[in-house]
Amino acid sequence: MSTSMQPPSFSREKSSVSDLRNRYSNDDPDKVGVETTISSLEGDEALKLVGRERTVQFSEEYNRKLRHKLDFLIPPLCAAVYFTQFLDKTALNYASIMGLPITGQNYNLVLMAFYLGYLFWEFPTVYLSQKTRVAKYLGINVVAWGVILMLHAVATSFGALFALRFLLGMLESCVTPILILLISMFYKKDEQARRISWFYVMTGLAQVFGGFVAYGVSFSDGRVLAPYKIIYLLLGGLAIVVGIAVLIWMPDSPVLANFLTEEERIAALERVRDDQGGTENKKLKMDQVKEALTDVRTWLIVLTTIMTNIPNGGINNFSNLIIKSFGYTSKQALILSTPGGAVLAATTLTLGWYSDKKKERMMPFVIALIPTIIGSAIMIGLNGSGQKGALLFGIYLVTGTFSVSGLVVYSWNASNISGHTKKSTVNALTMFIFGVGNIIGTEIFQPKDAPDYIPGKIAILTLMTVQLGVCLLLRWVNIRLNRQKRKRLEEEKAKRGWTDEDVQKERERHAFLDLTDKQNIYFEYVK
Repeated sequence: MSTSMQPPSFSREKSSVSDLRNRYSNDDPDKVGVETTISSLEGDEALKLVGRERTVQFSEEYNRKLRHKLDFLIPPLCAAVYFTQFLDKTALNYASIMGLPITGQNYNLVLMAFYLGYLFWEFPTVYLSQKTRVAKYLGINVVAWGVILMLHAVATSFGALFALRFLLGMLESCVTPILILLISMFYKKDEQARRISWFYVMTGLAQVFGGFVAYGVSFSDGRVLAPYKIIYLLLGGLAIVVGIAVLIWMPDSPVLANFLTEEERIAALERVRDDQGGTENKKLKMDQVKEALTDVRTWLIVLTTIMTNIPNGGINNFSNLIIKSFGYTSKQALILSTPGGAVLAATTLTLGWYSDKKKERMMPFVIALIPTIIGSAIMIGLNGSGQKGALLFGIYLVTGTFSVSGLVVYSWNASNISGHTKKSTVNALTMFIFGVGNIIGTEIFQPKDAPDYIPGKIAILTLMTVQLGVCLLLRWVNIRLNRQKRKRLEEEKAKRGWTDEDVQKERERHAFLDLTDKQNIYFEYVK
């Protein structure tokens, strides 16, 4: 480790923010090369620790060791949360063929209840997480939903299960926005997709784990507890353990990371300074909310989210019933669902690595969509053929590839949205639409279409084909915006006579001002 200067003082920082506010209050945004408003000039929490200008340098070796230290704690905790979340919300999929006393349309409605709770609480939960210590808020929610999940074991009526699923959706709605925020605070843009893939891979591994656990539990004779009740008790207990671990060890931000020394906290912030993404700000800024709602890219991400989560709501909750329809028993369906999870895990890690390596977000999505389209076509074309192996291959392609859409959307939001309130707003809107898509998805697999569910399979094929075009459009928009920013920056350099060193200094000064990606001329989008 090598450092060149002592960390900047807090008192000096306060005056520098005051100076900048005075410059903006003169209504001359050209002075600093950005267009913004006074309400956006409340810098984020990092300013209190490192100041507006880089005054300390750390060696590559020091930063590498620091990144490894972060990797040892943050991604594993994120993965544990995501693992238990996916298991808990899809437990009903296993219960559906393990004696659950809810069938037919009532089963669809109980499925829907989770996402209704998700929709109802998504925006309030993101607001609350911004106003509180974000990791502690997450941990409390994980413990609470573990308790709710265990209560599923004592509920037997439709009304009770509907209410519990609604509460489960409310409590789980905070997970993805918080995990994206944590990764974006601690990691550089070219590190984010891989780290997000490290927790998103739990979607696949949870399918494998859950399938084997459910298969083992299915041999219970049910004398003491019905097999589906055992599943709920086991998974609920696991969630409580994970929630306690988050409360103890997950840091709220680089500024509040107690497992780092003060010097390491400064280094963690300096690592992400050039990305212009900022860290944390407790103030809700309405101008950033407005920008989020008027940014065309927000609505393209919304479109992507709903188009990919309609299939998600269907496949995640009906995959075991679909596999059983190929001619397998319930026990066989449970164990045969696991390879799809393994395919998803491998696809997630591979495309997460590729996304950071090539600094791409949308092309990995395109790569993942093609097998999904092929798998859907196989399940439709070979329906009723009796070719079990080919039909299994088709559903493995679908379950193992299209779900990578979540990884892409999460990493896209982390890398392409700046300004704490704007990022929180876009994440909340994304997850709200996630709920809408999944609600629709539970209804495209209707009881009247069982056991083949051909309309649902056709819907998946159609939506994923259209999504190819949306991916390419999003990629083109970001490339175009980067060209415009580079042109503005060149004009600014010529106007002021800046050198490359001057530009770098200005870039560093803007990093923790909590500016949005549009307000900050130095922010670069990842295509």
